Amino acid sequence: MADAIKDSVEVALELDEREVYSHIAHESAEDMIRIISSIDAERARNKGEVIYYEDDWDDLIRQRIQKGKRHTAFDFYNPMLLDIWEKKVYEAKRIKKIVGIARGVIGAIIVLTGIATAITGVPWIVLGLAYIPLMLYARSYRREKLDLIYYELSQFFIDEMRELLDKHGLDPYRYGFKIFNYDYFGILTRKIGGQRYAVISRRQPLNTSPSNNNAESGG
Repeated sequence: MADAIKDSVEVALELDEREVYSHIAHESAEDMIRIISSIDAERARNKGEVIYYEDDWDDLIRQRIQKGKRHTAFDFYNPMLLDIWEKKVYEAKRIKKIVGIARGVIGAIIVLTGIATAITGVPWIVLGLAYIPLMLYARSYRREKLDLIYYELSQFFIDEMRELLDKHGLDPYRYGFKIFNYDYFGILTRKIGGQRYAVISRRQPLNTSPSNNNAESGG
């Protein structure tokens, strides 16, 4: 009978101290690249792109936090991660809710004025149609705010990934990840087939302003 699958911590405890750190660092790096790709994919979808990427970034971060808490003794858990993630998720949900309500109200006004016009013959629909620019603004506002949130989350994990690689001497090229937006600091991109992949770069200083980003590209 095959042995039961062991948790990463159980496996690590069977190794010497150096291998413990190497094992958990490798696992943490693999978790982070999945998170970065999934958040970036959601960012691309928010812009209207058709992206086929199945990982749920919210669920991946929850798993990463739970796993990180078990690794606290090995200093692989950043408590700031939980606070930043929770604030960004709350902000994203709040924006979606507010804009959703606003668009729903505007849509209802347009429908009601259309019905009133049909019943009374008075062109109330003109009043309803006057709200269309406001609906378009709400849509644009939602897209821009969510884009910034997804950008900040992706950049945060890129920065965390760099610290992990530097601290434990991991090879960045071993941890390539899919990328759909190219305005992050501290990455090198490569096109393989029809898909862009990125690796963490250690050569460029970081800057957290998306307006000035120029991702380093290797062609």
